[in-house]
Formats: sequence, structure tokens, C-alpha cells
Amino acid sequence: MTWSPQSWRDKPVSQMPTYKDSAKLDAVLSELSARPALVFAGEARRLHRQLGDVSAGKAFLLQGGDCAESFKDFSTEGVRDTFRVLLQMAVVMTFAASKPIVKVGRIAGQFAKPRSSDTETIDGVTLPSYRGDSVNGPEFTAEAREPDPQRLIRSYDQSASTLNLLRAFASGGYADLHNVHQWTQDFVSGSPAAERYAETATRISEALAFMKACGIGRDSAPSLEAVDFFTSHEALHLPFEEALTRRDPNTGQWYATSAHMIWTGERTRQLDGAHVEYARGISNPVGVKCGPTMQPDELLSLIDALNPDNEAGRLVLIVRMGADNVVKNLPALASAVTKAGRHVVWSSDPMHGNTVKTGNGYKTRNFDRILSELEGFMDVLYAEGAYPGGVHFEMTGHDVTECTGGAKPVTEADLADRYHTQCDPRLNADQALDMAFRIAESLKRIRKNNSAANAA
Repeated sequence: MTWSPQSWRDKPVSQMPTYKDSAKLDAVLSELSARPALVFAGEARRLHRQLGDVSAGKAFLLQGGDCAESFKDFSTEGVRDTFRVLLQMAVVMTFAASKPIVKVGRIAGQFAKPRSSDTETIDGVTLPSYRGDSVNGPEFTAEAREPDPQRLIRSYDQSASTLNLLRAFASGGYADLHNVHQWTQDFVSGSPAAERYAETATRISEALAFMKACGIGRDSAPSLEAVDFFTSHEALHLPFEEALTRRDPNTGQWYATSAHMIWTGERTRQLDGAHVEYARGISNPVGVKCGPTMQPDELLSLIDALNPDNEAGRLVLIVRMGADNVVKNLPALASAVTKAGRHVVWSSDPMHGNTVKTGNGYKTRNFDRILSELEGFMDVLYAEGAYPGGVHFEMTGHDVTECTGGAKPVTEADLADRYHTQCDPRLNADQALDMAFRIAESLKRIRKNNSAANAA
């Protein structure tokens, strides 16, 4: 079937809002179609190449950021703090794995959320579900919950502002490796797990001192002051994505210019559905969420649809099964993909399958359960001869209390203190860095095992 940016409209579509005024929606989409691209084809191709290295086991993917971005909470400080934590995580993981870390934020476009129901009922009142700030507001009022096309304009504007900040932070000296390591040292010194993490932090310090002694510094190695940083989001609102789809004049290929990478979620990955149809035609790297119900034949069909040329770096399989299911369900998928010779990036989303509701009514996730799924993911893939190539976290640079546990433990009683998420609970900055050190331990173990196997 011939693909076009509009061909998804001929397919069954789910998780889409219903707008009362279609003419108003069309006017907004027309305006967005005339606006500049948010990201560029060359940037997406660079991410594609780097993910190709991940697929080959030569790099590792770190993807993280907000569950859902917010209009009211947007600030320079918020963007900076999330960016900083991701950089800190990346440095620790780079040192442990001795491999480049590909850094992709859930940022600058994560404004739409899937819902389990189209409506929500409270005290006998039924209203449309909150679907993210690009669609409607979280307040439980008829006015706030009415889908408003003008929100798409605001999503575009905030994404543009966020990207401007990220590009400045990534290339303007803020990302200097020495700065990042100092921030991490500050974290280690204040962590209850300082003794556990001190060795890694000390060895990084020694490595930087050695580089300086060898004359490798800011002047001789400008790359120490800048990083590649890419953006991603779930491509849920297809009219918005269509309006920002552009043909690259150099290659003739179509690109989603709303982000460097987009993914299709657990609720929208139907092979004959609109979201897969849209994703298959763009040349960006794309992801697909793989939940506990995914079957090997279904996965292979999705891989063939989304990556028919078997390009390394084109497709990221984001596994989200829950700590109790990953060891049971992932081996069959990994075995099937490996036997079929498909080039994919295997990444773990250990957040979504481990969501619970506490007795005091808060939706939360436990640090140890998240870590358990991540470790199970790595163990299964290693046993199946596949490379566990990435992690995918909902996290923030803010000091929130949304997930329980961690080295500075958050208890159920603490959740009420700073529970600020728009939708799902996020790791706070300390928990995210704690997780990075735990991942580093796993990566170090895999590296040593591989070295021993190669020596034998």
C-alpha cells in the first residue's frame, strides 16, 4: 500500500479525542503545517546512526523524561534539571559500560496520553478523560475537559522553546563533562548509599585527572563541553503528527519533525491500525511498546511492517511487562527475533508494568520492583544471545515524591508531600541517579562476562 502522511486516516484509529468544532481543528492543523519543523532530518539521521551502534552492541540507549509535560509547570529550571540528571546518569553508565550512551529525552512533545476509558466519573458526574495538555485540562470541570484544538498550538510553542533550551544547554558549555561529574560527586556524598557508589565516582575522577595530565581538556577536546541530545514522544495525536510531517528535499524521504524519535504505545500498536500505519512511513527511528500480551508472531509482523529493510537503528523494542512477567514472557520474544535475524534495539521500560495504587489512593511505583524488572530484562536477553541495549524511564529532575523506595527512601506516607505528576508517577532526581549506579553495576558485569567469553 502506498504511504502518505494522510494514509493513517484510512485505518482504524484509537485513543483520539473528539472535537466539537472540526473547522476550528482544521484551521489549527493548517497553521501548524505552515510552521517551521521542530527538528530536522539530518538530526534524525544522526540518531538513527547512533541507534545502529546500539543495535550492534557498541553503545547503550538512555531514554527518560516526563510522563506527560505540563503547560503550567513549564520553566527553564525544569528543563535544565531534567537535562542535568540525564547527563549525570549517562556519565556514570558510560564509565561502567565503556561505551557511548545515546541520550534521548521524553521531552519537547510528550503532551498527549492514552487512557483506559474515554470518560471519567466522580461523584456521579461523567466527563471526558484527561488526555494530556495538548488535548484538554486535568481539572475535573466540563470546560477543562472539553478537547480544544488551540492547545495544539501551545504544545508546538512550548516544544519549540524547550528545544531551544536543550540545544543551548547541550552545546553552550553547561554539559561540560567536568561539571556533570561534580554534580554526581555531590549526589554521592549526600547519598545513604555513598559507600556503594564511591568507587565508581572515584574512578571517574581519576580518569578525568589522567586525561588532564595528558593534555586532554576543554581546549584540546571541545567534545568534552558538548553532547548530542535527542527528543522523543509517543506519536498519539496523529493529526498533529501529520501537520508536522515534512519531506526532506535532499533524500525525498518523509520525516516526523515533531521529534527525533517517536513511538507507538501498548494501546495503539495494532498491525492494521492508524498509528502503525503512520509510523511505518516516516524515516525517523521509531519505537514500539511490547507488553505482557505480545506474542512472537505479532512482534515479528510489527517488525516487518515498521522495519521492512531490516535497518540497524530504525526500530526500538521497548519492553514493558512488569517485574513478575518479564522473565516469563520475554524469552520467547527475544528468541524469535534473534532466530529471524532482525536488527532491533532492545530497551527496557520497567515503569509501566509496575504501577500500583496505595491504600491512601496514590498511584505509585516501587524502586525495587522497577530494578527487578530491569535486571530480569538484562538477564533474559543475555541468556538468549541478544543485547540489552537500553532503558526507558519516566523521571524528573525535581524533588518529587511519586515513586516509593530508593537510597533516600520515599514511603507511602511521603507520597502526599510532593506528588505533582500530570498522569503517572516518576522517579525523582535522587532515585534516577540511584538507578543509574545500579544499571552501571549491571553493565559492568555484562562487560566483564563478554570479555571472559571472548578470551575463552
